[in-house]
Amino acid sequence: MASLTVGSKAPDFELPTNTGVPFRLSDHKGNPVVLFFYPEDNTQGCTIENQEFSALSAAFEQLGIAVLGISPDTVEMHCKFRDKYGLTMPLGADVGHKVTGRYGAWGPKKMFGHEYDGVIRTTFLIAPDGKVASIWKVTRIKGHAQLVLDTATALAGR
Repeated sequence: MASLTVGSKAPDFELPTNTGVPFRLSDHKGNPVVLFFYPEDNTQGCTIENQEFSALSAAFEQLGIAVLGISPDTVEMHCKFRDKYGLTMPLGADVGHKVTGRYGAWGPKKMFGHEYDGVIRTTFLIAPDGKVASIWKVTRIKGHAQLVLDTATALAGR
């Protein structure tokens, strides 16, 4: 599926989460939302990314910004991942990668000469009007959550 672009309407969705409460994008209309798509729980890069977003969760919350990490892992795997690393934000289970596909974060990848389909590490900042405000194809994990917070702070006008 084609990737979203800045200014396009963010597709609505509902995913089960590690909190036991489903996350519906439409429930957050009127407030900014950060969606970060990552490949797999308990891998080095994904752990760092989740820890950094978790460390900044209070700052996002102060701005009224919901943050959701999304991967193809199950809710049960997310719960173990959360508990192992003390993560504080909800993690959405997109087992069939339908949401990941609708956001253009699922597609061909290449590692060590091996080609396969998988999650393309991508973060979306959704504006209060439901449109995509910023998109990051993440190549450098360390510091990424802070960059997203800085951009979200500017969007929130603070």
